[in-house]
Amino acid sequence: MWQVIVKLIATIIILSGVTLVFDARLITKKYFGFGDQNEATDGLKIVGYIVSIIGGLMMYFNW
Repeated sequence: MWQVIVKLIATIIILSGVTLVFDARLITKKYFGFGDQNEATDGLKIVGYIVSIIGGLMMYFNW
């Protein structure tokens, strides 16, 4: 039972990371109003990539 719960949580984490990577430009335009959106978009993509890797590692090392 514990393994199923951890896999579901890891899947949700991976999904949120992938969403951050692919929708970074739209999220930046919607929530952040400062001038340089390219840096904010790059930052969100990096964060999304790291979050996806963390979720993948949780899924991989789930015993």
